[in-house]
Amino acid sequence: MIALLDYQFGPNSRKRLAASADPSQEGAVAALETFYYALNRRDLDTLSAVWSQDELVQLNNPVGGILRSGSAVTDLYRRIFTGNLFLTVTFVDAATYGWPEVAVFAGREVGQYHDRTGATVPITIRTSRVFGYDHAVGRWLQVHHHGSIDDPEQLAGYQREVRGE
Repeated sequence: MIALLDYQFGPNSRKRLAASADPSQEGAVAALETFYYALNRRDLDTLSAVWSQDELVQLNNPVGGILRSGSAVTDLYRRIFTGNLFLTVTFVDAATYGWPEVAVFAGREVGQYHDRTGATVPITIRTSRVFGYDHAVGRWLQVHHHGSIDDPEQLAGYQREVRGE
């Protein structure tokens, strides 16, 4: 299945961990929405629950670089959530690729963060998120994320804020 679906998962997303147990693509969508629920609320426990804890999961983005393992992903988000960066994003314009036990969501995150001065800074991130159905855990889990920021000035500013510079 390949479809263009504009999900609009952002600050109003719902925590749908129970629904992510559905082995159909609807369960994968529930896991995706739960991720955005956790990200926008700085809910590390829920975010960690939606990511696989396997040593080979991977996150590639301009903040964390290339990270491998569920614990490394959790550690990165812990630093972001406990820092001064208050990020809110909405996942939009998603091309969805689905197979029986794999779902890929590729779109954009559009939102904002507050810098150290309190100014609101807009941000747009190209993002792909890959989920797999984990039979041992009994639900869909995120196994890969790739994000990139095309605007060099926006990228540099965001990296400075995350590093606290």
